[in-house]
Order: sequence, then C-alpha cells, then structure tokens
Amino acid sequence: MARTTFQGPVRSMAGFYSQGPNTVVNLANGTNTVTLDVATYAGKVIRTNDATLIITLPTINATANPTSSGPGEDPNTLNNVGTTYTFFVETAATAVAIKTDGTDKFVGSLLLVATDASGATTGYAPAAANDVINLDGTTTGGAAGSWITVTVLASLKYYVTGVLLGSGTVATPFANS
Repeated sequence: MARTTFQGPVRSMAGFYSQGPNTVVNLANGTNTVTLDVATYAGKVIRTNDATLIITLPTINATANPTSSGPGEDPNTLNNVGTTYTFFVETAATAVAIKTDGTDKFVGSLLLVATDASGATTGYAPAAANDVINLDGTTTGGAAGSWITVTVLASLKYYVTGVLLGSGTVATPFANS
C-alpha cells in the first residue's frame, strides 16, 4: 500500500497496529555504520545484529510547512518532529554507538539493569551536551535484550527512553561526540 496521509485527527475505536516483515528492519552483521532516514526507519523496530555498529540519527528538522502547501499540512514535509526510532539489541554490543549530528542532543533517561550477581539497577539522564549513547555490552549496557526508543521531540532535542541490560559496575551510556 502506498503512503497515506490524513488531515485532522484520526480516531480508532479498536486501535492501530503494524504487521508484517516490513515493520522490523534488521541491521545485519557487517553493516558497521548506518545513517537513518525517516522513510526507511521511522516507526519501525530496528534490530541490531552487529556488535560493532555506529548508528547516526537523522538531523532534526523542525521547520514549519510553507504556506504555499495549500490547506492542511504538506504530506511531503521535511519536518520530522514526532518520528520515533526503536532499537532492539539482538546481538550483544561490544562497541555500538547511537549518535546525533552533533548539534542535536538527548533528553530523557535510560534504565540500566545489571544482570549479573551485582543486580544493580540505575537510571541515567543525559547531560546537556550529550549527543551519543555508547553500548559496550557490560558496564554501559547493550547486552542482548536491551532496547532504546528515540523520538524527535523538538528542535535540537531527541527524547530517549529504554532499558539496557549490562553487568559489572554500571556507568552512564551517554557521552559527547
């Protein structure tokens, strides 16, 4: 089915659901680097199957639709506010980074759960300058079963939430590029 757009609110009495093989995108082993785009990755589950991977999020575009687009919103707008990227770590990370363009920053928080004997559970919030999430499979999380959701919140702000599985003396996964 082609892309469909709506003008105004949409109400469902029974909900919406995504279904089928195109709702999950697999970043297979050997990918190493990928730059996400809205059309291919937004709203889908992105499976990471590469222990060493650099994922670059799309640059946030919060510009308004031009008045020349006619009544309603422009279905071809480049504005990506509200788009969501959900990452599921299927293969344990050893050096996985989810990063922005360096200008856009993270807000929100991630819960890091140590699955070893320490059993530590700690929440981490990014500092104002943080634009990278580093996963090492142990102290900063990224063991198989970890997940992160990143949503374009506003100009320069990606909202992040998720649960990371790790081990040892856990530490913040947030960093600066």
